[in-house]
Amino acid sequence: MTSPVVTVSDRGAAKAAGTPGSPPPRLRTPRRRHSADKPRRSVLLTLLTSLVLLYSLVPLIWLAVSATKTQEGLSRSFGLWFDGDFALWENIGQTFTYDDGVFTRWLLNTLLYVGLGAGGATFLAVLGGYALAKFDFPGRRAVFAVVIGAVAVPGTALAVPTFLMFSKMGLTNTPWAVIVPSLISPFGLYLMWVFASEAIPTELMEAARIDGAGEVRTFFRVALPLLAPGIVTVLLFTMVATWNNYFLPLVMLKDPDWYPLTLGLNSWNAQAATAGGEAVFNLVVTGSLITILPLIAAFLLLQRYWRSGLAAGSVKE
Repeated sequence: MTSPVVTVSDRGAAKAAGTPGSPPPRLRTPRRRHSADKPRRSVLLTLLTSLVLLYSLVPLIWLAVSATKTQEGLSRSFGLWFDGDFALWENIGQTFTYDDGVFTRWLLNTLLYVGLGAGGATFLAVLGGYALAKFDFPGRRAVFAVVIGAVAVPGTALAVPTFLMFSKMGLTNTPWAVIVPSLISPFGLYLMWVFASEAIPTELMEAARIDGAGEVRTFFRVALPLLAPGIVTVLLFTMVATWNNYFLPLVMLKDPDWYPLTLGLNSWNAQAATAGGEAVFNLVVTGSLITILPLIAAFLLLQRYWRSGLAAGSVKE
């Protein structure tokens, strides 16, 4: 007597129906899929982000609160809360009038160093990064090695050799001693090199050349608009580095009339330790608050240019 043939479908049906006395089959619950509209929440990541935010905001809160206090109020009140006397406007007025208004001179010096130094460094980084990314020439790999090596060298290690070189040229204690070294930004050059390699399709440049555009016109009309996010990033990096530069002006300058804000405020802070010096910590704190306001404004105004993918869809693959 032959046994009946059991097919795969029969086995599946029998398994689905179950045998007498066996537990019912367990249904597998579908996995949650997190889309871009509903991202996955992480308590640990939220906690770490909150700690970083707190670490970043507490010094700013202390600076803003302390700028509203008098010299006596700084020592008699809690650091993160206001004193009885609100002296913000008086402190701002005294900051700009103290010592014959030298703070205004320091502010103008800083704007000069940032405008020429950071602006020139950004311009040179854009030109160099574009050329290294889109043109092939002998020695290109050697230039890459030099740029990578220069990024790894800290600026403080070059301060003394730079001072000796500028001293031989007779440029120390002049604005050029701060501006010229600020024009060199290896990190900005490397950043623009990497960004230009991805942001500018070669097909767009070839199309512009076929239409009769020269290299200069191709750079300004085709490449430069695509490089806007990278240019803004490099500009902000170089601007912050030049604005907060302390060691280079300390080595190069000895005339207080050419001090930037960093060096000038430090001299105000140090005069309390000298014989007969006046303690003006309230002006130092207020001056520090005024110093960071242009940086905050620059970040807020230029953040809309941080957009990637400007060339997406412009070239058919």
